[in-house]
Amino acid sequence: MAIFGYWFVPDNTPNVNRQFVQLALKKPGFSVESLKIPKDQPAQNQSIFTTLLYGKPDAYQYIPILNYSISGDSVKVELYHEKNELPSYEQYALSQLIDSTRNISKLNGNQLLQEIEKNNITSFHFWLGTDRFGRDMLSRVIIGTRISLSIGFISILISVIIGIFLGALAGYFGGKIDDLIMWFINVMWSVPTLLMVIALTMVIGKGFWQIFIAVGLTMWVEVARIVRGQILSIKEKEFVEAGKVLGFSHFRIIFKHILPNVFSPVIVVSAANFASAILIEAGLSFLGIGVQPPVPSWGTMIKNHYGYMLVGLPYLPFIPGIAIMLTVLAFIIIGNSLRDALDTRENQ
Repeated sequence: MAIFGYWFVPDNTPNVNRQFVQLALKKPGFSVESLKIPKDQPAQNQSIFTTLLYGKPDAYQYIPILNYSISGDSVKVELYHEKNELPSYEQYALSQLIDSTRNISKLNGNQLLQEIEKNNITSFHFWLGTDRFGRDMLSRVIIGTRISLSIGFISILISVIIGIFLGALAGYFGGKIDDLIMWFINVMWSVPTLLMVIALTMVIGKGFWQIFIAVGLTMWVEVARIVRGQILSIKEKEFVEAGKVLGFSHFRIIFKHILPNVFSPVIVVSAANFASAILIEAGLSFLGIGVQPPVPSWGTMIKNHYGYMLVGLPYLPFIPGIAIMLTVLAFIIIGNSLRDALDTRENQ
């Protein structure tokens, strides 16, 4: 869903930002007809892979309507309105809607209606309703998956690289190097993760890549502690002593002979940290210092709509909240399963 979302979501515009102000806060299952009017400068053709990554700009302007009819050489439409509002109408020339290469003078009223219905009338079905800007909630939840998963992957990659490097140095060399690195680890451990991320985002700025770096730089501590503890026990093994006797370099002994034996607990911790990274990103977006609008983010969606819980629209914050809950639960289950599968003592 995260990778191929733009290929199948109802709204595949960049950042899922097709807005219908008059359709704001519609409940799940809402449907409406819309008039398609070609733009003066239609969107340029782009490859399917560009669409996959960034979405596709609309080539049409969409106007929600209730009814339409032919009036002379124009189409008269009743714009969408609520039942307690007065109706309003607009007219659009047939030349704006029907391809200019067609000879519309030879078409009668019924044929013109059929032509308009075939090419210029489309229906929108909002399975999860719309947000306060009239955007499709289902599309934004699906594309918002990209933010959470990418934050998880990149931040865990950064934390694993830093944690393995510092943990390996501390565990292998010991002495003053170990004391210095452990002092730094304890200092970082004492600072609340969310507070540290907020401080880093204030320093390096708000945005997509800044969140990657900020979350990654705060999640390496646990990895470093585990790697250090594992190496402290492994470096006393016979094969490490044999490597030293044979004259192997410290770099080769650490990265080729010791680290392959400590990857199992690192993988387990990384799966748990993945879930934590998703929660941290959602919290930062909720506070307004995470990914910035109009990029769809589950935390931002909760922030924009949590006030509607008191006015009879609790599903607006609940939908992204449930998405966060299910994703975090999935990675916790993965972490527990990896722990059981990689536990050699239990397997024996």
